[in-house]
Amino acid sequence: MLIFFFCSFRMIKPPKVKEIELESFYHKLNINHFSLPTFDSFTNAITGFYKLKRKGLIKKNILTIIDFNLSSNVKRMWIIDLDRKVVLMNTYVAHGKNTGDEFATSFSNENSSLKSSLGFYTTGEIYKGKHGISLKLDGLERGINDKARERGIVIHSAYYVSNEFIKNNKRLGRSQGCPAVPIEVSSQIINMIKNKSCLFIYHSTKNSDKESDSIS
Repeated sequence: MLIFFFCSFRMIKPPKVKEIELESFYHKLNINHFSLPTFDSFTNAITGFYKLKRKGLIKKNILTIIDFNLSSNVKRMWIIDLDRKVVLMNTYVAHGKNTGDEFATSFSNENSSLKSSLGFYTTGEIYKGKHGISLKLDGLERGINDKARERGIVIHSAYYVSNEFIKNNKRLGRSQGCPAVPIEVSSQIINMIKNKSCLFIYHSTKNSDKESDSIS
């Protein structure tokens, strides 16, 4: 049975005493010919990651960041190996149809909303569905993303997540709420992050300066 540790710690601003450490860690990352995520998305993600790790919810030191502040026309998904301090992947990722056009602006946890949900997730098991090999997700934030499994929010491949689609449509394609990824790297992504790694979907409109008591 999955035990949820729900929290309202989306987009946490790290304590000032740790800002220098986080900044040093960030700048020491080996980008491996990719780009870096924004510092704000990274610090919020890694702060939450270590809290979840202490709770025993995260089993792998792999952190995936999706930055929905950014245009869907740029590569806004990063996979980072925290042990090796290296960016393993930086690629495109889709948001939900009703979350926005080029930019993600509206989010939901409700069934049939066709919207993306923000916050922290743990990755689950691999299965084969209508999009081929896919990865189940478990949301950890009550009222924000805890219906992810019920809604069928998973990582899967999609033809509309591609440079070609952007060229023809002026934006990336959109999903029914899932963080869909390019077909050519989907299997690689899923195998990198499966089985209890941390996924964080960021947007600055949900920023909070206060850490939740539930994860302190």
